[in-house]
Amino acid sequence: MFSVIFPGQGSQSVGMMSKLYKDYSYIKELFDKADEILGNSLSSIILNGPKEKLDETENTQPAIFLASYSIYEVIKKETTINLNNAKFFAGHSLGEYSALTASGSINFDSALKLLQKRGKAMQSAVPKGQGGMLAILGEKIENINELFNTNKGKFACYIANDNSNGQIVVSGKNKDLEILTDELKKKSIKNIRLPVSAPFHSKLMSPATEIMKTEIMNTTFNDSKIAIISNVTSNEVKKSEDIKDLLIKQIESPVRWRESIIYMIKNEVKNFVEIGPGKILSGMIKRIDRNVNIVSVNELNDLKNINLND
Repeated sequence: MFSVIFPGQGSQSVGMMSKLYKDYSYIKELFDKADEILGNSLSSIILNGPKEKLDETENTQPAIFLASYSIYEVIKKETTINLNNAKFFAGHSLGEYSALTASGSINFDSALKLLQKRGKAMQSAVPKGQGGMLAILGEKIENINELFNTNKGKFACYIANDNSNGQIVVSGKNKDLEILTDELKKKSIKNIRLPVSAPFHSKLMSPATEIMKTEIMNTTFNDSKIAIISNVTSNEVKKSEDIKDLLIKQIESPVRWRESIIYMIKNEVKNFVEIGPGKILSGMIKRIDRNVNIVSVNELNDLKNINLND
């Protein structure tokens, strides 16, 4: 039993997809199509940079989606692996759009447009330089919630990602994150400021929610052919109305990735296929359960030792 998972923001790198772009004409066509849909040269930013441009949220989100979907297409066309035999599809934050496209819930064009708008909306929800994110290492989520509760009124921070055992990401305004950092230092809790310029997956994203609510409701979604594990609920969703509702909620809700992986494992999933740039999700899963098998697919060679029948 296997699940297919798709990465989110932070997995991008300049030059990702260069080999597949060069080797397969239909991938070049997909990149050209994306440029036409978005009205800019996203393909050039992905292949040539500069890194600063690729790291801008409005470019990063469609870029990671395009890379992930391209790899998915190559697996479909060049191998005998049937990814539609997966028990679940899931994606981390924007990766959920990749999962929904692969499962037939939304088409490629619509997903790309939504992610460009989502990136712009999320980046502009809080003025640049006023908010950010912080990774807290080696602590349980219960302990972080307790820390927040005992310091109510002192700072306002929000759990944004419950990624894995010992890796929690929080969002907030810079002044609040600085106070939180001092509190963590007093308790000798390790933390790292992340290179993002907005407090994603928190109440501070409410202006983005309003924008994306309209965009998502005006986009056609179908029922998903394969069950999606929602970031918001860490549970299965298939109906198009539910998918829309959860995508709107996802913007301000924590990404419950650890719980999502645990849910899939409890439902007999022993193998995970990470489709997209980087290996970030594979690292997270290893910290959740070392007994499952994980393969990260960036190019065809990565599939050599894959076994989906365990």
